[in-house]
Amino acid sequence: MGQPVATLAPFLLLLLPAQGAEACSTSRCCFQDLPYPDADSGSASGPRDLTCYRVFSAGYECSWQYEGPAAGVSHFLRCCLRPGHCCYFAAGSATKLQFSDQDGVSVLYAVTLWVESRAANRTEKSPEVTLKLYSLVKYDPPPEDIKVSRSAGQLRMEWETPARQDGAEVQFRHRTPGSPWKLGDCGHQADAGFESCLCPLEMDAAQEFQLRRRQLSAAALGGPWSGWSSSVCIPPETTPQPEVNFSVEPLGLDGRRRVALHWQLPQLEAPEGCLRPSSGMEVTYYIHLHMLSCPCKGKATRMRHLRKVLMLSGAAYNLTVVSWNRFGPGSNQTWHIPAHTSTEPGALSVRTGVAGTTMQWPARAQGLTYCIEWQPRGWDGSLAACTLITPRDRNPAGMASHTWSQAAGAMGQKTCYHVMIFASAHPEKPTSWSTVLSAYHFGGNASGAGSPQHVSVRKLSRDSVSVAWTPSPLSLCPGTLKEYVVRCRNEDSNQVSELSVKPTETQVTLGRLQAGASYTVQVRADAVMQWGAWSQPQYFNIEVQVSELSDLSIFLVCLGSFVSILLLGIFGYFSLNRAARHLWPPLPTPCASSAVDLPGSQGKQVWQWTSPVDFPEEATPEDMLVVNMSWDKSERADLDTPGPLTEKTQLPQGTPQPSLDTELPLEDMTQMHGHPTARALEPGGQDGLEGSSAQVAGLPLLLGDLMQSPRFSGPQHLEA
Repeated sequence: MGQPVATLAPFLLLLLPAQGAEACSTSRCCFQDLPYPDADSGSASGPRDLTCYRVFSAGYECSWQYEGPAAGVSHFLRCCLRPGHCCYFAAGSATKLQFSDQDGVSVLYAVTLWVESRAANRTEKSPEVTLKLYSLVKYDPPPEDIKVSRSAGQLRMEWETPARQDGAEVQFRHRTPGSPWKLGDCGHQADAGFESCLCPLEMDAAQEFQLRRRQLSAAALGGPWSGWSSSVCIPPETTPQPEVNFSVEPLGLDGRRRVALHWQLPQLEAPEGCLRPSSGMEVTYYIHLHMLSCPCKGKATRMRHLRKVLMLSGAAYNLTVVSWNRFGPGSNQTWHIPAHTSTEPGALSVRTGVAGTTMQWPARAQGLTYCIEWQPRGWDGSLAACTLITPRDRNPAGMASHTWSQAAGAMGQKTCYHVMIFASAHPEKPTSWSTVLSAYHFGGNASGAGSPQHVSVRKLSRDSVSVAWTPSPLSLCPGTLKEYVVRCRNEDSNQVSELSVKPTETQVTLGRLQAGASYTVQVRADAVMQWGAWSQPQYFNIEVQVSELSDLSIFLVCLGSFVSILLLGIFGYFSLNRAARHLWPPLPTPCASSAVDLPGSQGKQVWQWTSPVDFPEEATPEDMLVVNMSWDKSERADLDTPGPLTEKTQLPQGTPQPSLDTELPLEDMTQMHGHPTARALEPGGQDGLEGSSAQVAGLPLLLGDLMQSPRFSGPQHLEA
């Protein structure tokens, strides 16, 4: 329909000059004279870069640039069909004017157009352009929904080609924050339906891109460029990471722990056209959770928006903060949250029997799914094994249980296992799990492992020894070893004593041992659930050595010896004294009695004796014994016969001569009263010798007794 109208336009334009001035309007090209003189001031400023073209959606359009002060300027678009036949459009202060093929301008034939700007009684003109309006088409810029991707270190932009605008030439311009525009060429777009452009990509700075198109064909080379597209904002290749800190609180009674996140988002510097919201420069941060424990569960990861508080179980997690922009995930940071471990045995019960291994733990609400995980202590999770179970009912004691057969071999090795049990009502959600218990269990025969090896005994003193042993394998399993027990047996008295030792100690001192006794010592390690086995007995003796006596012992021995000698001397003294009294009793004193007086006709004999015990001093004349004897002739003849009593014995030199008439002292006479012979010699006695032959006969007996007395020292002087 536009082409017939364009054919009639020159004819209609020939009729316009015949119309009156009142026929001009602001929407049509007016063929009247301008309201000011038609003259060019020749100023360097003024309108520039006039372009006119056909627009698909709005008919025809002319646009230009004006250099200089824009205040009070009026623009007029002049159009001449031929010399002397011109019209104008009044644009006011605008620099763009749209019209249709019905507004008096020829679009099928060549027309000449220019712009006159009037300001302060001064007219400025732009350069003239001559063209056919219908053949020059201005393409639309790329649409807003431009798809951007990264490819081989470059940006690739794609969009859908506007209708009936194939075969376009495309340009782009880009800038970074604080820098001017830089122009780039995308080349000729030969593909129908879609157009694309490869653009440079900055690694560390944000960019703003704009694109434009123009018609490129054999009939219209160098057509007008379209306007610039809306800005396409590109974040930097390396997205800055936020500063994130987190804190993990202890496990609560519900089996979950609070993980608090604290972060500070980085501030991105953006170009001027990318400051608006939703410009494409946005960077969104997410939390990617990966539950490392219980690898047998169905789903282990979850992505969620960055939040300040997370409620997690006591399992091990990898927490990753991921940056997400228009290209997808960017750089990220990962932190490891270790599993909550407990050295307490808790309520875990593991028993191994013929049927297999049975584990029991406190059950929670019905319908929960339990995940049982175990792995050797000290491993990083690579050897973790687990199983998922959903018990139907709890036993009367409120415990849940699971049994492995012997063929399964669960926790059958003699090593320390870390056991963790989790529960969840929604197993598909990694954040829905809670910890039921976390404990350690020693697999295999704990009783045999409880027997310490290499028990040694070292003497410390005369009554104490030190017992040491190597740690039990149970000590490597936290919470499993309860204590060590040391048993000492006295082999002589069969007395047994036991001593408990802390599980962290491997040495103890045994004291108050008996000297000279033999002992055996054994050690065992007791687990929480059962006792261990005794180690091999170690024998030792406590020897007695004199050199080891203390100063007090030496003093007591010396004191005992001295007292013994003293008591022995006293006892010997009194024993000898009593024996001397029996061997040498006291002698009687003859002078004190008239029983020994002899007749005057009889001869005299004198004896002198002393007692070495009772009378150590020399005998005085009073102590001399004088015996007066009388006998008849027949008896005298017998006495004169040589014998011990008639023989003269010489006294030692210096011995005083005793008196013949000296009597015994009274005390000596008194001592003789107890002697039977002495009683016979007493005067007036019943057994007196006076006037009786018995008197003479008793004298030898008396002399014999005197000779045997201890006080008699032998005949000192005998005188007839």
